[in-house]
Amino acid sequence: MTELFTRRKFLANTGASAGAGLLLGASGVKAAMMAVGGRDSSGTPLKSLAERKGLLYGTAATEHKLTDQAYADVVIRECDLMVPELALKWEALRPSPSTYDFSGADWTLHFAQQHKMQFRGHALVWHLALPKWFNSYATPQNAKELLQSHITTVVSRYAGKMESWDVINEALLPSDKRPDGLRIQPWLQLAGPDYIEMAFRAANAADPKALLVWNENWLEEDTVGAEHKRQYFLQNLKRLLSRSVPVHAIGLQSHLKADHPNIAGPQFQQFLSQVSGMGLKILVTELDVADDKLPNDFTTRDQAVANVYSQYLNTVLAQKAVVAVITWGLSNKYTWITNQNPRSDGAPVRPLPFDENMEPTAAYSAIAQALENAPSR
Repeated sequence: MTELFTRRKFLANTGASAGAGLLLGASGVKAAMMAVGGRDSSGTPLKSLAERKGLLYGTAATEHKLTDQAYADVVIRECDLMVPELALKWEALRPSPSTYDFSGADWTLHFAQQHKMQFRGHALVWHLALPKWFNSYATPQNAKELLQSHITTVVSRYAGKMESWDVINEALLPSDKRPDGLRIQPWLQLAGPDYIEMAFRAANAADPKALLVWNENWLEEDTVGAEHKRQYFLQNLKRLLSRSVPVHAIGLQSHLKADHPNIAGPQFQQFLSQVSGMGLKILVTELDVADDKLPNDFTTRDQAVANVYSQYLNTVLAQKAVVAVITWGLSNKYTWITNQNPRSDGAPVRPLPFDENMEPTAAYSAIAQALENAPSR
């Protein structure tokens, strides 16, 4: 079994394009399995391919999904890192201002421990998934204490058991026109921009061993908007690090779109190098590839999705600061994209490395090959 990574090991760590064999037709499972380096890799789980390069491979899941034994079997075989998809968000954890419900997170932790997976927290501070009571309860007078208490309570409960935490999630929105690029949202309005520094310091005090991450979306494309966001991110990271705030890593959400091919270009690569140059680690935290705008034909769709995985991961994994790849789900049977980005023709979406029958898709081969291509950490 994969040796458990620690924050110390993370902090101590300082592609080629995919082959043409990624095409997967309706009966092309064998082709998918043979596509990695031209050989059958069906006996080599993704977590093992990752481990060989000093990486972690994992997924996000819920208790409900993991009670599907066929799905759980694939997760256990392929992953050495587990993220509770919903159970550690405020909405799930805080039924009232004075109570906590850890049942879902504890169940998922037990599953991870039982199968020798590492456990990762998502997310301590986010402007969405807040409980119904929040708007009427939180005020400028109590917001900082509310946030501090929440982080201390939650992080302390899992101290020593958590590989990393998404401390801050989606805090940037340049279109809000603030000079610091921060999103105008409840925590900023109630607690002020220092809520970010406060959150990292509180998390570090509660669990000094956990890797602390600022997780952001829409950083990957070669567009003006994405470049603005990357520059604001760098600006904020430099400011925090200059104040010795314990930010250890950034998270790239990487919810990619198969009909947006302009990803992982030179500006994005420069951004990753700059982050690495600050001494920070990088995690790919929520990877999937939406196919809702592609033709219905499975072969065409799977090829396009696989190509995006290949292009993106081969670029990102060339950076030795990257320490983990996490897909937001593992099977097309259970993906948020079904509801978030459904196809207009009603056909099922296919954004993940395994299909609804738990068979590998072309995306699986693209991920596997990218892991094999990656330099060792």
